[in-house]
Amino acid sequence: MTPQRKKRLAVLAALICGVSAAVALALAALQQNINLFYSPSQIAAGEAPPHTRIRAGGLVQEGSLRRSADSLAVQFGITDGAHHVLVHYQGILPDLFREGQGIVALGKLDTQGMLQADEVLAKHDQNYMPPEAAHALEHSGVASHGKHDAEARP
Repeated sequence: MTPQRKKRLAVLAALICGVSAAVALALAALQQNINLFYSPSQIAAGEAPPHTRIRAGGLVQEGSLRRSADSLAVQFGITDGAHHVLVHYQGILPDLFREGQGIVALGKLDTQGMLQADEVLAKHDQNYMPPEAAHALEHSGVASHGKHDAEARP
């Protein structure tokens, strides 16, 4: 092999190693930012990984809301009609948050299966429900609560 070919091969090998390292770093960064959606039934079945940031959605269970008297801590349950998951949140809840409301909570599951949420999102209006939550409710046999709720109100 001539010295010129050896030099080209070394440059090509260095280029391939550099591109591979850049792709590996980009994939590692993206992996940490992915928040997969899980319904309460999937969480109850053990499909959601503990200590990993996830999104969980469903309806706020009637009668499950518990507020701390001396802090912004709140605990409530979310359900898809078949199963429920307890959510603990420290902070100010959205204005549209209420029992029976479609929500999505972002956080990590602890060892007891409670979602330690760091963000809670509520629907915008009477007819909106996050697509993942609507799909989970339809899959469990519960109708889209937002539409029926809007029709039932005067």
